Amino acid sequence: MGKKIIKKLFRLLKNAISGVFWYFGDFLAYKKLLKNNDQKISFKFFPKIFDRDPASHTFDKHYVYMDRWAFKNLLAYKPSEHVDIGSSIRFLSMASAITKLKFVDIRPVKIDFDNYECIEGSILNMPFADNSVSSLSCLHVAEHIGLGRYGDPLDPQGTKKACAELSRILATGGKLYFALPIGHTATYFNAHRVHSPKIILDYFSNLKLESFSAINDEGRFVSNAKIVDYENSNYSCGCFVFTKI
Repeated sequence: MGKKIIKKLFRLLKNAISGVFWYFGDFLAYKKLLKNNDQKISFKFFPKIFDRDPASHTFDKHYVYMDRWAFKNLLAYKPSEHVDIGSSIRFLSMASAITKLKFVDIRPVKIDFDNYECIEGSILNMPFADNSVSSLSCLHVAEHIGLGRYGDPLDPQGTKKACAELSRILATGGKLYFALPIGHTATYFNAHRVHSPKIILDYFSNLKLESFSAINDEGRFVSNAKIVDYENSNYSCGCFVFTKI
């Protein structure tokens, strides 16, 4: 992990130095083009010096594949109302386009989406009655709970307690779309935890696993994956569909 960070910092420094040189070269050339074309416009500095590097054209594979996976499940299930706990704004934008969405987070997100309601609350004490939510998602959230990163209280059992609260509010016959990092169990303080997928099954022992997909260590999405194949991962993402029976 340390070597990867040093390598990334070195690449950023290298790109920053080269970026400054080509930026000002382009700046002078562009100003000359404006003068030659007798164009007089407001001209301000707003340097973007890293985007020429092909390596900058990347995306977070966990979140992109995971959000698409969850959205496809919503499309197939077509719930009349859906509750999401702390997931990405990208997923909220998609989910609210097809169903009435209630979003719960300790840091409220006010967005002008149709079918969208933001509720300030904690995943450890959610404002829903037992067995009351028939369609529920929590995507790449539970691994952060109890690490203090987002202003929540420190608690080594944060993920376990979050899973218990999700199980409490899920209605009988309801569906839970749940995702988080899986592999060798470890805590990367204060960023996130990685959990063994078998531990997650234990946390949701009162629910039935309907399906399991994953984004593996190489960043590839694997549909209908096998739990056992991800016990020794470093930083994969497990995508679980649970129901309460």
